[in-house]
Amino acid sequence: METTTGSDKNTQEELKDSVHRIWLAGLGALAAAEEEGSKLFSRLVDRGRDVEVKGKVEVDKVNEKVRAEVDRAKAKAESAFEGWSEKLDEKLNAALHRLGVPTRDEIHNLTQRVEELNAKVEQLKPRVTPASPVVTPGSPEPVAPSKIVV
Repeated sequence: METTTGSDKNTQEELKDSVHRIWLAGLGALAAAEEEGSKLFSRLVDRGRDVEVKGKVEVDKVNEKVRAEVDRAKAKAESAFEGWSEKLDEKLNAALHRLGVPTRDEIHNLTQRVEELNAKVEQLKPRVTPASPVVTPGSPEPVAPSKIVV
């Protein structure tokens, strides 16, 4: 059997000591990673909040610009439509006038005038009395229209 010499024991002790230091370094690295990881995570969360707030502000700015553009475009379209609508009405009225078709106002005025004339005619009706037949000497007596036989 071989016996271990002092130098072999010394080498074994050094090896054992190195392995133990490697083990401790690994544990230290793990602890540092855990500690730094937690700090890193907190910093990332804070940065994320900042980005989110800035993003919302930017989105709100863009939304406001888009709304303003839409409102401008809408107003422009409405203005153009009103102009075209007025021109179309003018052209259509001119064509109808050339064809002799009366306008709504003309029809309304004529209707009002007819109603006024009808009212005046109705007022005059009771004043009119049937004329009595004129009897001249030598002429036959007038016969009531209901007694005329055909």
